[in-house]
Amino acid sequence: MKLNGKSVVVTGASSGMGKAIVEKFAAEGANIVAVARRIDRLEELAAALKGAPGKVIPFQGDVSKEETMEGAIALAVKEFGRLDILVNNAGVMDDMSPIGDVKNEKIEQVFAVNVFGPMYSMRKAVQVFLEQGEGGNIINVASLGALRTVAGAVYNASKAALVSLTKNTAFMYMPNGIRCNAIAPGGIVTEISSSMGHPNMAGYGRVQKILAAAPAPGSAEQIASAALFLASDDSSYVNGDILLVDGGWAAG
Repeated sequence: MKLNGKSVVVTGASSGMGKAIVEKFAAEGANIVAVARRIDRLEELAAALKGAPGKVIPFQGDVSKEETMEGAIALAVKEFGRLDILVNNAGVMDDMSPIGDVKNEKIEQVFAVNVFGPMYSMRKAVQVFLEQGEGGNIINVASLGALRTVAGAVYNASKAALVSLTKNTAFMYMPNGIRCNAIAPGGIVTEISSSMGHPNMAGYGRVQKILAAAPAPGSAEQIASAALFLASDDSSYVNGDILLVDGGWAAG
């Protein structure tokens, strides 16, 4: 098993890519604190994985809040004795608005989840890693939207910020054995579109020109496989990388 005995925190774990990551990591022996707002789904997931080699502990909370992320990491240390891997998967979409139409509340909502939450969790995780003195591993789920216009101004900017944060963290803590990489999914079948609300039709119309060139959607399981690669020793010399998992969409 590639993650036998590893202590992991995964956000956005109640559905989609986060759920698939928890399932794959638990099958590989990882002990996981699974974080999301929907406690019923987390409990169902933990129950379904009761026979897996790794243990799953549900943790209910809003990932945009500092207390949620610090609490989840503290629970992993308390229950499993340490923290080895942090996976910042939780994310929300914007409404496809171009910058001229963006509302303040959308900026605050999207950046709170997509940027501030990962910053809170990464800060705490790095502090724990340094105290442990044995390195550590952070995996951020960014987006093809950090590189191409596949959504509105706010979402794209938030994911670009996460990419920059990933690279900065990898560079800053390289001497300490702390790795930080990101996955940039393309079109993946998940529930994230439900966070969009009513789309801005002007922005949506423009984005359709790029979406029309997209390959068939990928699966959450394919993202989980990429996350397993970055979490395991198979990627021990990979640091500061942005791994595109997009079916070749960005190559066009």
